[in-house]
Amino acid sequence: MQEEEEIVPQDEEILDRSQVFDHTPHKWRSISDIMARCNICIVEPDSFEEADLDESWRHAMKAELEMIEKNNTWELVDRPFDKPVIGVKWVYKVKLNLDGTVQKNKARLVAKGYSQKPGIDYNETFAPVARLDTIITLIALDAQKEWSLYQLDVKSAFLNGILKEEVYVEQPQGYDQKNKETKVYKLNKALYGLKQAPRAWYDEIDAYFNNAGFKKSSSEATLYVKTNDTAGIIIVSLYVDDIIYTGSCPKLLEEFKKDMMQHYEMTDLGLLHHFLGMGVVQTDRYISIHQKKYAMKLLEKFGMKDCKSVAIPLVVNEKLCKEDGNEAANESEFRQIVGSLLYLTAT
Repeated sequence: MQEEEEIVPQDEEILDRSQVFDHTPHKWRSISDIMARCNICIVEPDSFEEADLDESWRHAMKAELEMIEKNNTWELVDRPFDKPVIGVKWVYKVKLNLDGTVQKNKARLVAKGYSQKPGIDYNETFAPVARLDTIITLIALDAQKEWSLYQLDVKSAFLNGILKEEVYVEQPQGYDQKNKETKVYKLNKALYGLKQAPRAWYDEIDAYFNNAGFKKSSSEATLYVKTNDTAGIIIVSLYVDDIIYTGSCPKLLEEFKKDMMQHYEMTDLGLLHHFLGMGVVQTDRYISIHQKKYAMKLLEKFGMKDCKSVAIPLVVNEKLCKEDGNEAANESEFRQIVGSLLYLTAT
């Protein structure tokens, strides 16, 4: 699933490698800046009652339920007396285009997984995800081999995970079956919010790759490779519902994409341009990565957005002392800053 992203210049706009990092206002703008300039106001409902007043949000909730029904996620049954029934709630999110305009309103039906009890409602919950080192290695490999890196997004990925446990949930607010209000849904597949949902999805997609002839890496549980003596090689990396793939043969890549889209509801995102906070720019000459968006978010979060940049962020010849007359630093905020900078420098 993709978060809002900064505007990235198209290939024909890039004159040289250094231009990617130029501070060019008309090419690099944060989503908040674009929204402010375009006077866009995003309002996400805080409750079902508030969302039910808007036709677009009602349409979003209906679309979510249609996706659940299409995947055969649940079946309506009598309320069990010997099994707990988990509640559900609606979560609302406004999805934006790259230019900051509203793409659509997204409603997600989420199970109240915090009420689940281990050993009763779920067992195994761990699901591996791609390591950042793996993604960077793939980017480096593509640059060396002059391959292209592509991205697919699985729509409602967790709804594809088959449950091994017996789980029941309440009917969603506002969409109770008429004359069947006392009944509940028995889940055949996972809902977002369930503790075992990530594991169920991983087991499902792992089985697909094994059946499709891919071999899983012994050191990276989310890296799959498929080779063909005549066609070449294709490499796939999985991060929850984001699938990144590359290879030596365009025909093999196209066949993989078509097969994936036949098995799952997918969004073809084309060339990889944003992943795990990194911006990726691919051209015929090179692949470049940056973290402009994440760095700008940090400056805004910690109140340094309007600060002037300097080569050395310390006062020259300043003598530091334990007591300088200033108030004590906020320990929690300091830890957040250090942690954020560590992630920034690590990637």
